Order: sequence, then C-alpha cells, then structure tokens
Amino acid sequence: MANVTVIINGTKVEVPAGSTILDAANKINVHIPTLCYCPDVGCGTANKPASCRLCLVEATGIRGPRKILVPACATPLARDGVEVWTNSNRALKARRTVLELLLSDHPQTCLTCAKNQECELQKLAAEFGVREIPFRGEMNQFHVDKSAAIMRDLSKCVMCRRCETVCNKVQTVGALTGNGRGFGAKVGTASMIPLADSSCTFCGQCVNVCPVGAIVGVSYVKDVWKAINDPTKTVIVQTAPAVRVAIGQEYGFKPGEPVTGKLVAGLRRLGFDKVFDTDFSADLTIMEEGHELVERVKAGKNLPILTSCCPGWINFLEHHYPDLLDIPSSCKSPQQMFGAIAKTYYAEKIGVKPEDLVVVSIMPCQAKKYEAARPEFAPNGVWDVDYVVTTRELGAMLHEAGINLANLEDEAYDSPLGESTGAGVIFGVTGGVLEAALRSVHTMLTGENLAGDAINFRAVRGLDGVKEAKVEVAPGMTVNVAIASGLGNARKVLDMVRADRNRFQAIEIMACPGGCINGGGQPYIREDRKGTLERRMEGLYAEDAGKPCRLSHENPDIKKLYEEFLGEPGSEKAHHLLHTVYHNNPRA
Repeated sequence: MANVTVIINGTKVEVPAGSTILDAANKINVHIPTLCYCPDVGCGTANKPASCRLCLVEATGIRGPRKILVPACATPLARDGVEVWTNSNRALKARRTVLELLLSDHPQTCLTCAKNQECELQKLAAEFGVREIPFRGEMNQFHVDKSAAIMRDLSKCVMCRRCETVCNKVQTVGALTGNGRGFGAKVGTASMIPLADSSCTFCGQCVNVCPVGAIVGVSYVKDVWKAINDPTKTVIVQTAPAVRVAIGQEYGFKPGEPVTGKLVAGLRRLGFDKVFDTDFSADLTIMEEGHELVERVKAGKNLPILTSCCPGWINFLEHHYPDLLDIPSSCKSPQQMFGAIAKTYYAEKIGVKPEDLVVVSIMPCQAKKYEAARPEFAPNGVWDVDYVVTTRELGAMLHEAGINLANLEDEAYDSPLGESTGAGVIFGVTGGVLEAALRSVHTMLTGENLAGDAINFRAVRGLDGVKEAKVEVAPGMTVNVAIASGLGNARKVLDMVRADRNRFQAIEIMACPGGCINGGGQPYIREDRKGTLERRMEGLYAEDAGKPCRLSHENPDIKKLYEEFLGEPGSEKAHHLLHTVYHNNPRA
C-alpha cells in the first residue's frame, strides 16, 4: 500500500494511504479528543461514525484549497498535500460548542451515576475546563429500562453508536438500532421495547464500550452487603477463574497478573463466611460434560456436543438457533452447578437450611446475572445462586471497605468447594473448556492419565475468533473440534453445523470475544484491548501450569463428592442437580 504525507501542526508525518487524520496524529503523539470513536469494540472492529464531532480539526487539501472543519476519526488521507491544524481557534471553539451541546442534554447526576470517574464525557468536560453550560432548554426524558442483568438510561445516551456496532457487527445479535431523528434520536431496541423482550443475550459487551452511563450492569451489591450483615444467614462466595487475572488492575498489578491468594484474603475481609472457587465446579462440569461427550461419541448420536458453560451464548442459541437445541450439553454452567451443590451437599454438611445459605458469585459477566434469575434454577423456590457481582463491582466493594489487595498476604480457598485443578482454571479463556474436557476424556477412554507436554492441547488455544482442529483423544480415535468466541463467530460455526452435522464432534462457544477474560463485567479496557486480553490469557495458562494437579477427574474433593453424594457422573442424582433443559425463546 502506498504512503501519503500529511502536515499536522507544521510537522510532516507519513502514513499508509487510507489512514485517517486521527491515525496520523496518534503517530506523532498529537492528542485529538474523541468520544464516539473507539479503535476496538471487539474482534478488532472500530467504531468511527463521526457522530459526536468532538474530533473536529481544520484542514486544507481534503476538498480543495479551502480550509474546512473535518472529523479526524473518519477523514481518510488519500493523497499528499493535506495540511491539518488540530488546535486552531476555529477547531477549539467548534469542539467546545459540541461538548457544551452534549452536556446540555445530559443529566448532571455524575455523583450517583454508575460510571462516575469512568465516564468519558465527564473526563472530556474536565479536559475542556467546562464550568458552565450556556445552552438551556428542553432535555430528553426516557423511561429507565431495567432487566435482571442490564439497565439502560437513554437520557444519558450520546449517540456514539458504540453499543450498536458491537451488538450488530461483532456479536451479530441485532438487539440495538438507531431510533428517532434529530433531537429525539437515541440508540435502543427496535420500537424501544424492553431489553428483556428483545433478542439481547445479556453478554454485556455494550456495557463495556458505552462511554457514559447509558448502559450499565444491574447491581446487587446492596443486597450482598445486607446478607453479609444478617446474623441469620450463612453467606458463601465463589470466584470465577477469569476474575483472578483482572481484579489486580484495580490495585496497580500488571494486566493478566494472577492475584488469586490476595483475592481470597480480600473476600474474607469483606465478611464472607467461606470463600470458594468456581474452578471446583468447573472440574465438576468436566466430569459430567466429559461423560456426556464419551456417551454421545460412542453412540454416534446428538453430535456435535456443544459446551453449555456460557449463558450469553445459550441465550443466543435459544433465540437464533432453536433447531439445534438438541445438541448442547445438558450440563448447567459451573456457576449454577456450584449453587446446586452448595444448597444441597454443602448445606447438609454444615447443618444449614438451603434457604438460610446465601450463595454469591463473583463473575466477569453480566449474563451470569440473567442466568442466576432463570426460573429453572430455583428448585422448590430456593435459588441455586442468590446474587451475582461482577469483577468491577467487587473492586468497588473492596474500595468501599478500605481494603487494598496489594497490602494483603495470600490466603487459600476454603474446603471442600475450593479445591480445584489447572483444568478448572483455564475455563476463563476461549478454548479452555474444551481443552479441560479433552484431558479427562482421554482418561475416560484409555484408563490412563496424560502427562508432560501431552496434557497441553495447544491446537485449541489462542484468541482467534474461530479455531478448527483434529484432536487425538485416544489411540486410533480422532475427533474434529471447533472453538468460537464472540457471538458473530458463533454464528459462523453454527451455520457450519446446520449445513453438516457430521463436520464436528465437539464445539466450545463463548459469547465474549476471547472468552470470560473479556466478559462484560471485567475492568474496562480503554486501550490495547488485544494486548490486555493476551496477558490475561497468559496469566490463566501460567496458573494452570503451576497447579500440582491439572486433570479435573483427579480433584480429590470432586472424587469425594461423587463417593459421598452423587454416585457417579451421569447418575440420576447428578442429572437432577447438575443438568438442565433449553427453550425455544423467539424474542423480538
């Protein structure tokens, strides 16, 4: 590709033809403010609709010699001779006017907003030194739409369209679109129906990219505090694997650096009675799902088997692919398995009534909140999981309590629901569930454990959106597998299955690009999304490699659970407690 030369504030810079003015400015560290622009809303997809106009600059050579205002994020450089001024009086005045107009139709409730101190509009107001808003008049008022997982307040929407881009182009869910025109224009669901009635999967990627507080997660933190301080309740907590490589960012740790022991210590200081690990129930999931896979492969029926750990992707399947509802694993997710075992096996062990045992989940995901509220997960009126708190919300709880993880010594999870293997740890990254299953399936088929490097199924690793591989699970037995992360990539794989059900025997799908490390409840990634996700992935594989046991079926507490309570994988009791059914859910 040919290069072009542009002059920015008197400095020449050479960039590939087709680059934007913003690209060129970034190359020489010239700051241009942006709001609607986002270089990566997911899977490398950029959002640059030029809708906010906060990146206006003056330029000549774009449409002849006349000096004009153009949006830097969306103006391509096609030829030499373009000259740009980023801080001319005209450009600065235009940007300030745009910002003041945005603020004039934006609620001034920063102190109580969920995005306080994380809001990009708030930061821009500080950057521009805005102390008063000269424009006064009518403000848009919208009904707040609150589901079990996500809340939308469209009075705060700035029409950046980031949510629309990630929902439609990355996830291909199609729940969000532009509504209205002019002053009343906002991004919402079709016909502005409630989110819970739309095709939304509650993956939360829209929450991750919204620059303001227009789309946020529904918080159950107050309920958790109330439960912790209720002397009649025993409150236990489980932590998902992806949390340990993200929560540290709140305390100055490097992205991806595992802080598992400090996380445990912090949760104890918050007042939880016991601190357990979702990795335990990830190992349990492998026992049930691996058994199911072996049975299906041997029978040659209901293939390919689809992993069922991710509620976002299950929502997507129920809505978009009801004709394939017969092939996902019937296993509950690790979150729900943990809750089911906690409210039965563990409650019995400690002599507590299930209704007096409160199960709290620390999850990287908004969809887990929706999953916990599904009616099938409240047998006899007692919820498997009572409250779900995201990684971000846990950070806020720790800050509220004055707890700094960096100052804590490492502590170990409690027993018996805190013992886990390396296989459970890698559930947090795309490909990890399938790799964990393959490790145990090999033993189920051969009676021998994998050892050394053979335990690493590297063919299923990596952040590629779609991966296909032929994997030898036993001498003379090879299975075709596929891994997809991000619902847009899930659609590609599921369309392959529709065309040929014999193409694969096992498939793993995660709703979020990269898996749970990029969940809709993880700490916000403001730059270098790919690099941050790579480091989180590396952190989980490093913890897996450092575990004394890396095979789910070798977890001593899992063995004990089957001996004392469940019997064997796939037993009637196991099926009753640990398996579920899926529903045709044709929402709008």
